[in-house]
Amino acid sequence: MTSPPAPPDLSACAREPIHIPGSIQPFGFLLALSSDSLRIRHVSANIGDYVDLPPDRVLGRLLTDILPDLPGELVEAIAATTEGQAHYMRLVALHLSDAGRRFHAITHRSGDFIILEMEEEKAIAPSSFQDVYPLVRSFVETLHQKDDIGALCNLAAREVRRITGFDRVMVYRFDDHWHGTVVAEDRNEQLSSYLDLRFPSSDIPAQARALYRRNRLRMIADAAYIPVPLLGLPEDSQEPLDLSLSVLRAVSPVHLEYMRNMGTYASMSVSLLCDGRLWGLITCHNSTPFHIPFHVRAACDHLGQVLSLQLAARERVAQSERRNELRSIQVRLLAHMAESDTFIDGLVRSESELLRLTNSQGAAILFGGDRILLGRAPSGEEVDALVNWLVEKGERELYTTDRLPQEWEEAGRFKDEATGVLAISISQIHPAYVLWFRPEVVQTVKWGGEPEKAIDAEGRIHPRKSFAIWKQTVSLTSLPWDEAEKAAAQELRSAIVGIVLRKAEELAALTAELRRSNKELEAFSYSVSHDLRAPFRHIVGFAELLREREGDRVSPRGRHYIDSIIEAAFSAGTLVDNLLSFSQMGRAALHLRRTDMNNVVEEARHRLMTDLDGRSIRWNVEPLGQVYADPAMIRLVMQNLLSNALKFTRDRDPAEITVTAVPGASEEGDLLRFEVRDNGVGFDMTYVDKLFGVFQRLHHVEEFEGTGIGLANVRRIIERHGGRTWAEGEEGKGASFFFTLPRWKGE
Repeated sequence: MTSPPAPPDLSACAREPIHIPGSIQPFGFLLALSSDSLRIRHVSANIGDYVDLPPDRVLGRLLTDILPDLPGELVEAIAATTEGQAHYMRLVALHLSDAGRRFHAITHRSGDFIILEMEEEKAIAPSSFQDVYPLVRSFVETLHQKDDIGALCNLAAREVRRITGFDRVMVYRFDDHWHGTVVAEDRNEQLSSYLDLRFPSSDIPAQARALYRRNRLRMIADAAYIPVPLLGLPEDSQEPLDLSLSVLRAVSPVHLEYMRNMGTYASMSVSLLCDGRLWGLITCHNSTPFHIPFHVRAACDHLGQVLSLQLAARERVAQSERRNELRSIQVRLLAHMAESDTFIDGLVRSESELLRLTNSQGAAILFGGDRILLGRAPSGEEVDALVNWLVEKGERELYTTDRLPQEWEEAGRFKDEATGVLAISISQIHPAYVLWFRPEVVQTVKWGGEPEKAIDAEGRIHPRKSFAIWKQTVSLTSLPWDEAEKAAAQELRSAIVGIVLRKAEELAALTAELRRSNKELEAFSYSVSHDLRAPFRHIVGFAELLREREGDRVSPRGRHYIDSIIEAAFSAGTLVDNLLSFSQMGRAALHLRRTDMNNVVEEARHRLMTDLDGRSIRWNVEPLGQVYADPAMIRLVMQNLLSNALKFTRDRDPAEITVTAVPGASEEGDLLRFEVRDNGVGFDMTYVDKLFGVFQRLHHVEEFEGTGIGLANVRRIIERHGGRTWAEGEEGKGASFFFTLPRWKGE
């Protein structure tokens, strides 16, 4: 059983080595010369039409042996041919086998060879460059009067046709995907109009476009010509001759078939290069074979270069105006970002400016866990999925597309908001983006014939035969992003990154300053509290001694004064002790190990037994698990929290104190979350931020004793363990204090 034929390779045209065709067109002959001796190493097979020698007797001979009429200075100029474009030497008369004939001599370098092409002069008017010069000068003078690109292209089409006499001259412009559109045309009635028609990129594949960049002009005098093969010395026959810069180079048989299908039997193309980029072509067609003299082609090449300069200048001016417009928007955005606490606030304040920056209908900002949607944008979940896809693709700094659903199938769900996407990444570490969106724009495109290539029964690829208008509805695309918009987005990215880095540097400097200040304050508080302990103890001691020994001789008022001194000094001493303890919390080393939290609670309860005074306490202590912590410090935490719970439930009967533990939230990772809850007096949540500050109280000291340092100690200890603290309460109904600690994971 025979296997089915392999599918045709539709990319074969794009891989065809058109720069090494191995043949030339027959309106001249070609010699490839060794650069050191001008010995002939390749020759076109039609050499016998010009000299009385067959090709095999020409190969290996010196150039001057075969063409003895060449002037000596011309031979020297040929030998001096340098790299680059083809060099026109001169029009030279040769007395060959049958009669005197005139040839245009053109040379260029190709690897180790000097290529000499002799194109025979045709007796067609205009007969010299002087005849076409006034036409070229007129074109150049008129060119400066045209304000826009469309007018320039119309003028070029008209003037090239006037200079050359082709039936149809078109200006053909490439888009970002290398499809071409006929943007200007001048013609007679011999050939139909292609104005405004689009042609697929496969009509001029990549290797052909590369040749158009290297060799600005190409002519095909007769689409039905028979190629003339090139012959070489045996030692040179292995490597084909590169004819990229040749004026006689044969062209692809597929392209000749393309021309015949189009009804054209002669063509000429002039490349339009803007800043080294292939902008488009001046394309000339004739319904019959038509040879354009070399000097006319040279004039058209000159005209094409002048037009290219004008097109590039017009584009630069348009881009400059557009960039200036967008830069003014950027300045306003930067001002708003500078005036705001965060760059996000500045961008949100300037929503309309942000959208105008890229001519978008929607935008999204993702940074630091925030997600802001502006204008006509996909949902938050869809934007998150898009960002994840960008991260997986490894897109950094700038990503643009005008056909997102074709690149990522899931985007089809929100094509009405984001068929086009321009995204800038503002972090190399975390997924952080500013994105702009454009909706789908359904267009009807007019092609010059159905753009798909035809395939015959044997699987060979052929160009299309019909060039009648073929309409196609194009969907899942948006308006494209232009270069000015991309540049504006990149400049905004640089500004945002600069702001973020500056804020980070300021925060780092502030953090370092705070750490230094905290260390100084800790050292100061430690020194002061340490030095004050003894004086306060002495005051209490001497006052008590005075009361005991001299109390009988002191009046009742005096004894009251002594009691007040003792009470005040004792309170001050307690405050100093607590302050010393607080300062030590930031200085003492942690001794981390497995710690059973139920044991910690029991030890804390045992130490607080003297504070119960026979009160009725309902304890609810659930299994709490084990943590990785310093047991002594965590005991102080629990002791402070339970002491507070006892203190603020004094008027409750019975008082309820509950201690529970649950796994931490997802953002807390491997942490356990603990809660100490009471049914006491509670507090107003308006002041919750003050709870854990040093010397902060939410109740009058006359109502509840304390120094206001206990909860500050709790926070400091927990933060040193990598956890966090917070509280919730309601006046008259109780309070809950929460903290997290690392879970014990085993040895």
